[in-house]
Amino acid sequence: MQGDVETYHENGTWKNKVEGGAQASSTHDTKEEATARGREMAIDRGVEHIIRNLDGTIGERNTYPRSRDPRNTPG
Repeated sequence: MQGDVETYHENGTWKNKVEGGAQASSTHDTKEEATARGREMAIDRGVEHIIRNLDGTIGERNTYPRSRDPRNTPG
């Protein structure tokens, strides 16, 4: 399995990075664009997508496919 995908803000740009990668896989002007691309990347890889807020805290985590989610809670 490949590393999880993280969406984060750095130097005025929203980025997606695969865990273990040396640099961002994609860069975007808005959080919405970066989140959409990060979700696609996570779904393609079957991994978790971690979305950080502007301040760096984790705002959202999604596991793909849902059947792999370690928490058995809806939402």
